[in-house]
Amino acid sequence: MPIQHPSHITVLTTGGTVDKIYSLEGELIIGPPSVPELLSPVLSDINFTVQSVLKLDSLDMTDRDRAVLASALEAVETQHIMITHGTDTMPETARYLQANKKAQGKVVVLTGAMQPASMRASDASFNLGSAVTALGLLEPGIYIAMSGRIFPATTVLKDKARGIFTQGN
Repeated sequence: MPIQHPSHITVLTTGGTVDKIYSLEGELIIGPPSVPELLSPVLSDINFTVQSVLKLDSLDMTDRDRAVLASALEAVETQHIMITHGTDTMPETARYLQANKKAQGKVVVLTGAMQPASMRASDASFNLGSAVTALGLLEPGIYIAMSGRIFPATTVLKDKARGIFTQGN
């Protein structure tokens, strides 16, 4: 598998746990995209463009929302695309994008976090770094980068009991 070393990655954000913050009332709400802050200390020659597409908890995501995301994905001109997404329905969105053939010739990696990026004990930076690396190694298609592994859209599952993603059948 050839290493592609992307020079530009487009990041489409949809909300989810990765972007949750505490409101002044003490409730977790979807805040602004966390990706720019997570990438700010990274020393790299990769250019990133961040585009906020949706601001949803993934449990609230419908196929209408997925269609909005699919349109945004289709409009991206770069070949390497990361999508930040809530973990609860990330596999469903990955399969929706694959079934609707919205990534022709593009490498698309969905990622997120089990704990908000705003929390000290978050896995957000680890998953984001895994997704960036995966974008340079994978063939065109739809993938998920979570739990230190890369999964094809067709077979990934979230193991809610263990809080990790696994390979399904």
